[in-house]
Amino acid sequence: MNLRDKIIKQYLGEKVKVNMDRPLGSRHPKCEMIYPINYGYVPNTVSGDGMEIDAYVIGEFEPVNAYEGYVIAVIKRLNDKEDKLVVCKQLDKYNKYQIEALVEFQERFFQSEIILYEK
Repeated sequence: MNLRDKIIKQYLGEKVKVNMDRPLGSRHPKCEMIYPINYGYVPNTVSGDGMEIDAYVIGEFEPVNAYEGYVIAVIKRLNDKEDKLVVCKQLDKYNKYQIEALVEFQERFFQSEIILYEK
């Protein structure tokens, strides 16, 4: 099993802590993009790019510095080595199409597959 498949299997449905390095409303450090949702990383993890695993936090409408919630989906990028977690307070609140719409601001640049947590 490769690292990407391990990440998917290990994190789907699990509770994680996310440190926000780009809270809702913040500007991307290298371009003019403003983050419409909270975006951060899970400390002490390793993604395909050698950095910590990134996470989109959905269902929160204020900027936050840290967040604890469940991994409701993994966005597996087909043309990139770095997958993303999707974290929320409730496991069954969002479907694939809602997640796709919420992360479109950044994921539109990648071919990806959304893998949902299933009970």
